Amino acid sequence: MDDESLLIDRNPFPLGLDDRLRAQLTFLVEADRLKTVLRASPLAAADRRENDAEHSWHLALMVLVLAEHANEPIDVGRAMELVIVHDLVEVYAGDSPVFDPAATVDQAEREQAAAERLYALLPSDQGAYLREVWDEFEAGETPEAKFCKALDRLEPMLLNWLDGGGTWQMPGATESTVRAREAGVVAGATALGSFTSRLVEEGLARGWIRR
Repeated sequence: MDDESLLIDRNPFPLGLDDRLRAQLTFLVEADRLKTVLRASPLAAADRRENDAEHSWHLALMVLVLAEHANEPIDVGRAMELVIVHDLVEVYAGDSPVFDPAATVDQAEREQAAAERLYALLPSDQGAYLREVWDEFEAGETPEAKFCKALDRLEPMLLNWLDGGGTWQMPGATESTVRAREAGVVAGATALGSFTSRLVEEGLARGWIRR
């Protein structure tokens, strides 16, 4: 994937578009890159890894279905905005598997630089708004952000369980690092954290997670 130029540069839009619409469409075309960014997590329904766009869609559906389990009342619409936007920076920064320490060394810096580049493609008002949404998720301080971060940890753990280990088999995955992900679920949704704990306990019993 060529990260040095915009995808739209390869086939520019027809003439006659006003500047605002052109900027919006350019951003949306660039966001198409998200479909090509592979995560470490497996799919439950196919023998391949999920991509970032699939992950974001799955989180949006989880927000819609599981909102009642949040530790605090949440605005479902706002939470869905958070999860749809949360990984967009990876169109430039790439995925950083949590159980690969080398991949996370400069993750924050890469993602900040990607956010500056990506949201600048939009008209200034929309760019500022989506950057605010992304910053809220990253900060993890609002009830919506806490819940969304919990789901962001739960979703790959659920896929790992269905795959018989998944990313739990990576060298950096041990009981302690997996438990740290479980704690992130508890922080935003205690009930879902209890479910996650059961997955981890059974994963340990089946030898899918190293003690």
